[in-house]
Amino acid sequence: MNAPPNQDPQPVSEPAQREPGPIVLRWKSYPVRATYGLMGGTILVYILQILSETLLGTDMPALFGANHPALLADGQIWRLVTPLFLHGSLMHIGFNMYALLILGRDMESVLGWWRFLALYLAAGVAGNVFSALFTASWSLGASTALFGIIAFELVFVYLNRDFFGRRADALIRQALGLAALNFVIGLAPGIDNWGHLGGFLGGLLFAWLAGPRWQVRPSADGLEVFDPRASVQPTLLAVSLVVGISLALLIASWS
Repeated sequence: MNAPPNQDPQPVSEPAQREPGPIVLRWKSYPVRATYGLMGGTILVYILQILSETLLGTDMPALFGANHPALLADGQIWRLVTPLFLHGSLMHIGFNMYALLILGRDMESVLGWWRFLALYLAAGVAGNVFSALFTASWSLGASTALFGIIAFELVFVYLNRDFFGRRADALIRQALGLAALNFVIGLAPGIDNWGHLGGFLGGLLFAWLAGPRWQVRPSADGLEVFDPRASVQPTLLAVSLVVGISLALLIASWS
């Protein structure tokens, strides 16, 4: 059939193919709560320490809460936790709370408040046990738990290095450098480096057992990063082993 007058037949065009767009990769970032709660509680305890020292002439919170191996052996087991909230000077608490703010916000956004709190306390207990095992003096401060957070970040980046790409090596070196620098600083008189080491080892074990190992799955608008360990069981296992091994070492030292 001829085309109608004054009308040329139009070629049929194929539908244009769309260029593939970028893959949207999403992961859950938890709100930061425990970090600020720990900071607020620690600062409140330090205010009580100052008031006690001023009004009574004795730092009563430190007297009844600081870590000491003889008092632990006497059954005052709460001294494995209470030292985390006690500090010896304004500089001491200022440095530790700044470190908690910087380190805590990043790791809590990955873990969520309750898993982060479990890490903090478990690493702190491990650090205070090491302090009691290898020193014979009083010790107090949050640095045992802070070293656990540094160790956790190191293992977390290593386990999920594929997600960090080229940044992974730099982040691992940064965490190692931070730990090494603080261990060197800890060689100064009056600093409990054994407590730092115990907290670091506790954080390593916690991270290896319960730290996120991200995986990818499809979502409605791209790909979603999820953590198969974001449940109670891995965290309970990690806390049980970190605290259990620490207590076993402490009890063995009494026999």
